[in-house]
Amino acid sequence: MEDFDARQALETFLRNRRAGTFFPKEWEGSLLLEEAYAVQLALVQHHALEGRRQVGWKVGLTARPIQEQFSVHEPGFGFLLDNGLHSSGDAIPHDSLIGPRFENELCVTMGTDLAGPGATRADAEAAIATVAPAFELVETRGDFTGHLEMVVPDNLQQKGVILGTPIRLRDAPDLDTVRLTVRINGKIVDIATGDAVLGHPVNSVTWLANRLAEYGKSLAAGDLVMTGSFTRQYAISPGDTIRSEFAGVGAVEASFP
Repeated sequence: MEDFDARQALETFLRNRRAGTFFPKEWEGSLLLEEAYAVQLALVQHHALEGRRQVGWKVGLTARPIQEQFSVHEPGFGFLLDNGLHSSGDAIPHDSLIGPRFENELCVTMGTDLAGPGATRADAEAAIATVAPAFELVETRGDFTGHLEMVVPDNLQQKGVILGTPIRLRDAPDLDTVRLTVRINGKIVDIATGDAVLGHPVNSVTWLANRLAEYGKSLAAGDLVMTGSFTRQYAISPGDTIRSEFAGVGAVEASFP
């Protein structure tokens, strides 16, 4: 990594993206995971220069069903931008998206800063202010099956988040016991509990704080953190309405005309 130029690699990434290729062929088999994260963090700076504001982070690939779906057996992180925020009930045009899918998550808001290394779950719980039901909206911009390093520079497929009404963490049930019911067009397609997310959704926040410390980053008060899907990814077809209910926390829904 000593001789790796993240900004130069980012330029290659951006040039390919403008041409419609999100996973450049020249990176296949040659990009190390730590290099991939360096490119991703350079991408954050690129967005800032273009006037977009980072509003938080996402943790992905946290539950066994989604790890098995993509043959990736460790979590990853990405970032959230202000232009990707949506509210529950929003209608998002399907044709504005690339192969859209959704993940069922809890989104927390940090009440105080949290920095690693050495952050514990107790530290994370003390730092979290609120929790909300959420969808992560992702785009299938390429196939990264078995290769986490290929999707990290593309920000782990991130497109946006759809947020329900937050409640205070202290008013929520234990997040590992939260029961999720997922519906597409009114039909139940999945049921899961919060312990699918690294054993407890707050473990995602702890993992993230410690992982970010390796890059000189930390979680700040006000940051949103998408803690990872309870379930596998589900495809969104034109006209779909999706709804997920997190018992004791709330519900979130969206439509895709």
